[in-house]
Amino acid sequence: MSLSMKRAYEEPAASDGKRILIDRLWPRGISKEKARIDIWMKEIAPSTELRKWFGHDPEKWKEFQTRYEKELAANSELVESIRKMAKRDTVTLVYSAKDEAHNDAVVLLAWLKK
Repeated sequence: MSLSMKRAYEEPAASDGKRILIDRLWPRGISKEKARIDIWMKEIAPSTELRKWFGHDPEKWKEFQTRYEKELAANSELVESIRKMAKRDTVTLVYSAKDEAHNDAVVLLAWLKK
């Protein structure tokens, strides 16, 4: 399985393969052409309630991971669709958070690799 993650504000590359935007909201200030997103899978993003609660606060990171993993477990169809794509092609999970260590893509990537 070939999976990676990348900020939406980084230049797209051919090596990204299929680019899946996994945020519920479109990244600010970036055009659809520049982002070169193949699939916008906003349904796999953390719920609005969870996203607002977390607010990218590193002190809430462990609890965010636990809560988001519960949401992913309830969303197994979408998770499996990404796994299937990654077995055929390179897949890059695209996210917009500034914090590269504490965001939903980190949790989703780890979940997909389980």
